[in-house]
Amino acid sequence: MNFEFQFPDIGEGIHEGVITKWLVQEGDNIEEGESVAEVETDKVTTEIPSPRSGKVLELKAKKGDTINVGDVFVVITSGAENEEEPKVQEEDQVEEETAGVVGQVVASSDVIPSSTEGASPTKKTSERKKVLATPVARQLAKDFGVDINTVAGTGPNGRVMKDDIHKANEDKAKSEDKTESLKERKPRKLTISDDMPVERVPLTKIRKTISEKMSESRFTIPHTTAMDEIDISRLHDFRKKYKDILKEVDDVNLTYLPFIIKASIVALKEHPEFNSSLDEETDELVLKRYFNIGVATDTERGLMVPVIKDADKMSLVELAKAIEDLSKRAKENKIQLSELKGGSFSVTNYGSIGGYFGIPIINYPESAILGIGRVVEKPIVKDGEIIVANILPLSLSYDHRIIDGASGARFLNLLKELLADPDMLLLKG
Repeated sequence: MNFEFQFPDIGEGIHEGVITKWLVQEGDNIEEGESVAEVETDKVTTEIPSPRSGKVLELKAKKGDTINVGDVFVVITSGAENEEEPKVQEEDQVEEETAGVVGQVVASSDVIPSSTEGASPTKKTSERKKVLATPVARQLAKDFGVDINTVAGTGPNGRVMKDDIHKANEDKAKSEDKTESLKERKPRKLTISDDMPVERVPLTKIRKTISEKMSESRFTIPHTTAMDEIDISRLHDFRKKYKDILKEVDDVNLTYLPFIIKASIVALKEHPEFNSSLDEETDELVLKRYFNIGVATDTERGLMVPVIKDADKMSLVELAKAIEDLSKRAKENKIQLSELKGGSFSVTNYGSIGGYFGIPIINYPESAILGIGRVVEKPIVKDGEIIVANILPLSLSYDHRIIDGASGARFLNLLKELLADPDMLLLKG
């Protein structure tokens, strides 16, 4: 009996992917767990493993085709067409024939249910309690299209009053206005003279996602950017003293980035609004008590931001190893989906490719991002004398709804203090 392998739900709200490469051909014999195709989603490119062994009878799509979760894209023989299929009661099927996991891609003999991320938990009708509400409030909720079961009542014993419905309706309208404003922003038609030589290159799914995320950030968050230059001559000498030793002993590439992340974490602890998100629905500032630092990484497929989890618990050497490992795997397309989420603050090092100052875009829904330029030798005035110093340019973009300009200056001043004196950084970090 032939097995129709359906494109599985790989989680993270991903519903489709583009086949970038077939790794098998019709007629090939494959083993359980062997990858059959490389698929590009809007977040990562990953290989899809086969849930069983057999011969590939048919490839149901071509390279470049878009496939949706649940679509049959490979037909495989079971190798037992003449054997009678065992009769198994549905209630006895408690284990999936899972081949393996690539990133968060789970290949199974059944269609994996759609991801429930972001969805509200459903309750059985029989479990739902009748909401206490005044007749006027019930009628208002019906008129406004507000689900009265989701409204917190302020009346006696939690009774929902008409004012509660009015407030819920206003919150609903704000949320819908924001969603519609993004949806209604229709793309402008590009007009180019017919006699001009052009080439049209379709955007990859990852590039389209980057475009959408950048637009969401700029249209949602009122950005402001503070810039400064820091004399890191002492840090330059400190790093120079130890980088060759660490490379030889621990095979660690000690760049300036671990020092900057370590200093940023100290600053985030003293200025927690930079490690937060604004919840617009509840008008609350969500202060994050964890320090997961995203490191923007330039890859062939576009910008990716792998996240160093619990970076505050790492030494400088451990940070250096984590940065190198995540960046390398992101560039090699070996990063996992779970390593691209959960960030609380991000850094982007455009100095590594020669940039000096920039205006980085915040990684929404975070509240701030630090841009790092290239270190240059530059003449400065110190104690009344002109000297040559190693200067690090920094650009700090932050959400001006929740962070004032004075706070941005204080954050950069603290970074300046810590990075100018590596001993102080090690003491505080």
